[in-house]
Amino acid sequence: MTEESAKILLAEDDTDMRRFLVKALQNAGFNVVSYDNGLSAYHRLREEPFELLLTDIVMPEMDGIELARRASELDPDIKIMFITGFAAVALNADSAAPKHAKVLSKPVHLRDLVNEVHKMLAA
Repeated sequence: MTEESAKILLAEDDTDMRRFLVKALQNAGFNVVSYDNGLSAYHRLREEPFELLLTDIVMPEMDGIELARRASELDPDIKIMFITGFAAVALNADSAAPKHAKVLSKPVHLRDLVNEVHKMLAA
């Protein structure tokens, strides 16, 4: 499987932001499935594997940190990236966020996002 066709699961409750991210990642050649809450994204993760989980942190039903923690339990190899306006929360040393997760702060530039996704998937 090539890096370009990598499957990305996106969880973002802001509709405009979600559409924007999906479009950017699809334009970069990625296969993206998106949900507007952590719980729905988690159910999808249980059905099939994804290479990368891209998630907002503050969401209804299940926040991004809980989603990331559960995703890592399901698949220890999944790459995790948070996109958030609350970077300090994710980076808090005693947070439950998986330690290998990458954090991008909003507003995020599409070029930076795509570059970071490429880097993570190539790692």
